[in-house]
Amino acid sequence: MEQRKERIDRGIKVRSDGIYALTSFREVFYLAFPRLVPVVGLLFICPLFSPYWREVMVSTASYTLLAVSWELLYMTGLVSLGQSLFYGVGAYIAAVLNVTWNIPPYLSIPIATVGGGILCMLILLPVLRLRGIYFAMVTLVLPLMFSRLIEATRILGGTNGLTGVASFSNYWVSFYLIMGALLVAFFGFRRLEGSDYGLVIKGINDNDRAIMSSGINIYWYKAQVLFLAAATGCFAGAYGAHYNMFAGMPGFALDYSILPIAAAAVGGMGSFAGPMLGAFILVPLSEILRALGTLRIVFYGLFLVVAVVGLPEGLFHFIRRKYEQIERWVEVDR
Repeated sequence: MEQRKERIDRGIKVRSDGIYALTSFREVFYLAFPRLVPVVGLLFICPLFSPYWREVMVSTASYTLLAVSWELLYMTGLVSLGQSLFYGVGAYIAAVLNVTWNIPPYLSIPIATVGGGILCMLILLPVLRLRGIYFAMVTLVLPLMFSRLIEATRILGGTNGLTGVASFSNYWVSFYLIMGALLVAFFGFRRLEGSDYGLVIKGINDNDRAIMSSGINIYWYKAQVLFLAAATGCFAGAYGAHYNMFAGMPGFALDYSILPIAAAAVGGMGSFAGPMLGAFILVPLSEILRALGTLRIVFYGLFLVVAVVGLPEGLFHFIRRKYEQIERWVEVDR
């Protein structure tokens, strides 16, 4: 007798989808637990780490913001290979505002976030009509072009960058600022995804011709999404400039472009929790493997290959399926 694996949604999953017919506090906890994990982890568990690992968590949160913003673009059908453009622009704007005009961090970061988002949107606006690899190639070239331009013209400090950027008044202010911003971006984009607006942008990715035939200007929606994603990345860059007290050409490094994509691939595309989970795996893993020297690239690459080949759907989707569904083997009648 042949058998096949059958997946059945848990009863609470069936009852809670859309109607929220909960019968006990246990079911309330079942629904709340996945949402409490990032909140409790970032705000209450991470502060208990050693100073070194708290620094790693701060760096991880910055990469996660870039990964979440990448997922927002991907949801709209825009594949970006240049998240470092957002990070570098945000870092330079915040540094210039602080060093040149002595604007404090609590003003320079919001200005750099909004202003950088608008600037990046205007830069990429002419190429929004490009699709697939063509848009991706433009986003890949732009940060490289900006870094070479700064190096050749020696503007904005040239290769030395801008130093003396004011830091935060207190370490815990800087720590909870980046963690709070990550939670706001994560839950905010999740809420956006489930709204009518999110339905439109996902429809643009699925069939943009059908959306256009309904009278919707898809390029206006793409511009809005581009601004939101760019502003999120610019916030990470502006925060990094004040946290490191430096802004320079390393802000346009490929690490800020490649790691968000790797995080989305490992965690799972199609959900904001996937890139977030992937970033919180890859960045600490990179630090753990640092003791191996140059061999860490080998083990790091091996882990990426095993993760992508072994779980092509992504780690988050695998965990969610195990959490929401019951799997069992049933007999197949012939």
